[in-house]
Amino acid sequence: MGSNGRRLRLRPRPSNPLLATEKLPGETISPNVVAERCQTHEELPPMKDCRTLDLGRIAYGEAAALQQRLVAARKIGAAPDLLLFCEHPHVITLGRNGKREHLRVSEDLLRQNGVEFHPTNRGGDITYHGPGQIVGYPVLDLNGIRRDVVWYVRQLEQSMIEAASSFGIRAFRVPGRTGVWVGGSAGGDAGAVCEEKLGAIGVHISRWVTSHGFACNVSTDLRFFDLITPCGIAGCRATSLEKLLGRPVSRADAIAGLSSGFSDTFGLGLVPADAAELAGWLAGEAQPVGAPVY
Repeated sequence: MGSNGRRLRLRPRPSNPLLATEKLPGETISPNVVAERCQTHEELPPMKDCRTLDLGRIAYGEAAALQQRLVAARKIGAAPDLLLFCEHPHVITLGRNGKREHLRVSEDLLRQNGVEFHPTNRGGDITYHGPGQIVGYPVLDLNGIRRDVVWYVRQLEQSMIEAASSFGIRAFRVPGRTGVWVGGSAGGDAGAVCEEKLGAIGVHISRWVTSHGFACNVSTDLRFFDLITPCGIAGCRATSLEKLLGRPVSRADAIAGLSSGFSDTFGLGLVPADAAELAGWLAGEAQPVGAPVY
């Protein structure tokens, strides 16, 4: 804390070379340059708070309806910026630009095996959610952060890259493929080394308020990805933290890593919320928190 009671943080924000330099995705930045820039301590305005809540395991449709209500509340200032964490029962979702042919089995067969199917209004193609996968749903007013869709998606990627790094895993972007990837094993017709996907992203933005978000495979049963062509990319394989590390990863540790990555990347202070506060925001009982009405 500074002498006037305000919290201190470094400029640029720690652990986020992309944000510090505004380089394009995929460009490399010398670690010495980043370290040098981070050596100067400056007192900055207080970090903006973002409330965070773990919903546990929740049906996909229920989570989507909850987000719609929270987005409406955020637009009128009846709810703050939020980051929701959850897991879903087995479900396959199709983005608004997705192709049905990327579902490899019939919807009837999915239902017979306890897997739901949901078309959605998020970006991206087709993906799987299920137990052992941590899903993050930010409900943020980008009017108060940065009104830039591409930047926002790159920041979500960076959040998961930072989270993977906290487990000692080097994750990265692949040009032209939204999401987070790691080095894979030999495969394909030419026997080339194929990247494997650790985290997926699909977002929706309405009047600069966000919904949907990111999904990180922690202890996911990766066989369910065989039901689809992940993200519409032929030959794409999914992986998980546990597969990469060869050991169990707890849900709590995964959420802690993702929370830290999100906080550092966006420069937001995460403050835990509870079910009572959530109910108040949904009921419109909370006092406005500074979001403009527009």
